[in-house]
Amino acid sequence: MNIDEFLELAKKRRSVRKFTSEPIPDGIVEKALDAAHWAQSGANAQPWEFIVIKDRQTINKMCDMIDAWMISTVWPIEKSRVREIRHRMVVDGPGEAPAGWRNAPVVVAMCGDPRTTQASVLVSQYLPHEGGTGAHSLKNMANATQILHLAVAAAGLGSEWVSVSYAIERKLKELLGVPDEMIIHTLIPIGHPANPPTAGVRRDIKDIIHYEKYDQSRARSADDVYNYLLTLRQKSTPAYKPGQSPK
Repeated sequence: MNIDEFLELAKKRRSVRKFTSEPIPDGIVEKALDAAHWAQSGANAQPWEFIVIKDRQTINKMCDMIDAWMISTVWPIEKSRVREIRHRMVVDGPGEAPAGWRNAPVVVAMCGDPRTTQASVLVSQYLPHEGGTGAHSLKNMANATQILHLAVAAAGLGSEWVSVSYAIERKLKELLGVPDEMIIHTLIPIGHPANPPTAGVRRDIKDIIHYEKYDQSRARSADDVYNYLLTLRQKSTPAYKPGQSPK
């Protein structure tokens, strides 16, 4: 693969909000996880472990947890913002079925062992630019997560990054039998998209690359950032409409 082919793969990857129940060919998920476990990590700590979930009853229970969290926590907080910049998933309230990945044939729970951060230089746990205690381990997990998404896209499938809150994590650990010492970093549904992927929304590459020094003539003001968020919300709306429109 050359750089142009990789660029096309990166552009091809999409966050899929709704899946069909069509099965995934045998071995595809395992190959994607093989790619993910080659991710970089501080001092090669490799904190990741993966749970591949196909049982429909288990996936439904996971979706129910996410739905309840959206209704009880996400929406009450999100409505504190003006409507124009609320997340497209919950503009006027949570959708009837926020967890649109309920039909996904496979869900991967990205688990990590924070104790592996001891492999890294201890000061990395305290440096502000590293994010402080715990952030180093989360970055390691994020690296593996991103590679998994790219590998899934290379297989012609779709995936979604589903955040896990502390409240949901406790319930997921019990459901999936995850040890207390571990964390569940992310849930990643994988499958065939139920709707054609929408066009990606990204800032112009010319606006975010600087050479030698930061070009302060292009620095954004607070108003610029706010207007950017307004535009972003408008452009990202179509991705949330198919089969998952807010009320």
